Amino acid sequence: MSAQSPTSLAGKTILILATNGFEQSELDVPHAKLKEAGATVHIVAPQAGEITGWDQKDWGQAVKVDKTIAEVSADAYDAIVLPGGQMNPDTLRGTPEALALIKRFFEQGKVVAAVCHAPWLLIDTGIAKGRRLTSYGTMKQDMINAGALWEDSEVVADKGIVTSRKPEDLPAFVAKIIEEINEGRHERLAA
Repeated sequence: MSAQSPTSLAGKTILILATNGFEQSELDVPHAKLKEAGATVHIVAPQAGEITGWDQKDWGQAVKVDKTIAEVSADAYDAIVLPGGQMNPDTLRGTPEALALIKRFFEQGKVVAAVCHAPWLLIDTGIAKGRRLTSYGTMKQDMINAGALWEDSEVVADKGIVTSRKPEDLPAFVAKIIEEINEGRHERLAA
């Protein structure tokens, strides 16, 4: 029996958590690439139906919500991906159920991946403190103030916490998510 390819996610299940105002490419690209790698990928939102992205300067495309936050448990997934945009993470950080779900992934040693402004959610869950992270450039001081060890890199991984800065970093972001999932559970101190 051959070993699974390090770029394959066959048998893995990934949750993408978003709401209206997510950066279009930051949901679409990971969704497509993680599915191409063989994962089952669910788009999860606070509400059922559809959520609409933000595409650079205007509203983007709607995407179908597979499940609501109330319908999922971190136990059933291998990783959580948090797209950015300004509105999406700002709304989610005011949603206690979203923060609890993210924190559960972290506590279980599963991959938590956040791009652009989504590291705000790592601040509000306490995950950022003491970790090597990156984010959208304007968030640098927010990250430092939260105790993160911020660096300006296309992708940063710290014990299964994967962060990137912007849409141009998505290829490196997705590749690192796949690598971290294939490493398995990550031992880390609870937030």
